[in-house]
Order: sequence, then C-alpha cells, then structure tokens
Amino acid sequence: MRDGYNGTGPGAITPDGCAVEFYSRLPVGDEPDVISAAVPPGAHILELGSGVGRVTHALLQRGFTVTAVDESADMLERVHGARTICSPIEDLDLGETFDAVMLASFLVHNGDIETRRRMLQACTRHLAEHGCVLIQREGEDYHSDLPRERVDPSGFTVRIASAGPAENGVHPVRAEYEFPDAVWTQTFRTRPLTKEQFEEALAEAGLRVDRYLTQDRIWVRAVRAVRAARAVPGEPAEE
Repeated sequence: MRDGYNGTGPGAITPDGCAVEFYSRLPVGDEPDVISAAVPPGAHILELGSGVGRVTHALLQRGFTVTAVDESADMLERVHGARTICSPIEDLDLGETFDAVMLASFLVHNGDIETRRRMLQACTRHLAEHGCVLIQREGEDYHSDLPRERVDPSGFTVRIASAGPAENGVHPVRAEYEFPDAVWTQTFRTRPLTKEQFEEALAEAGLRVDRYLTQDRIWVRAVRAVRAARAVPGEPAEE
C-alpha cells in the first residue's frame, strides 16, 4: 500500500486504495467523447492508470488502439482487447512513443511532488513528436465543496469528505461508495494545483497546454513545449 493510501471493502484493493470490484461496476462517463475529440481517428493511445478498462474498452470500440498501464495486476485482469502492462506509471519506460498519452483520474495531483514529476516525465518520454498528452485535473471547487454527496443514476451513492487537515499543501481525502449490496472506501492524498501551478508542473516536464478541452478546465490537451527559436533580426522570436 502506498504511504497515506488505504481502501476497504469486498475484493482486491490496489496499492493506492482503489477497490477493483467497485471500479468494475463504475459506468463510463463522457471521457471517451472528450478523448475522441482531441486525438486523430485510429490513434494509438498509451493509457496510464487504466484500472479495469472502464475507458479503455470504450476507446477500443471507437477504433483506437490502446496500451493499458496499471500497477495493479488485479485491475489489468479485467482489461480485454488491449495490450496491458503492469507497472507503476512513474517507472514506465517502454522505449517507444505514442500518438497520445493519457493521464486521467486526477493522477497529476499526486500528493508527492517527486512522484508527480516522474509521472509527467513518463508522459513526455512516451510522446511522439507531434502527439499530445491528455490530462484530467481536479475541479476548482474539489476541496472547498466538502463534504459532498452524489447519487449516481446507476444506483450508488458517492460521498467525499476531508480525512484530516492539509499538511504541506497535501490534502487527505476519504471517499465512500455505497451500493445496495456493498460499501467501499478509499483514503488518498492529493495536492491541489492552481492553473498556474499546473502549467508550471507541465513546463518542468517539457510540456505546455495546447488547450483546455472542457469549460471547467478539468480536461487538458498538452503538447511538447517548443524551445524558443533563435531570433531573426527585426522579427520576434518564436515560442
């Protein structure tokens, strides 16, 4: 179990506290629509933190090729139709590049700065020259709107609450997922990032925002940062 992470409930629990059975029940949302609009048709996508393949399978159905990466073998056993690789994201080095790299599930908000840095470096390392990185950020009210509860249309209740005071910019969060027949919990550590802090973290990894894909700025399309070109006399330098 990763330090500061925990999970309870029936079935296998991953090192970051995720319950495999819960994620197997979770319906796919609008992620496939957002991703499909941001990458070329038929692109080969490296999905970092794929879990049980909730989004993977929807992307395969839309004609994309997906390489699914997760540190949990129990999660990857549920993925079908995609190449799977069991590895922590921050350690991944496949020696190949992809049309698009996906870092969803708010993984960019990892509480440990060095782990976040290495995750973003892994994104850059596997990115084709003209490819893109698709990142899912936390909503801007994620930590101010606590506690909160939502009843999903598919019939389960999600409760999110603070698990304690923030320390050194890191917020402990407890999530509870209640179904009629089972309850799962997850406690995890997250580091909120302002838009400016997020873009600075991208720059450290050699990336820049190409555009925000959703009005709430939760989904982001990033590309390789272009080094400033040598200035031509009388003309502004390119960036």
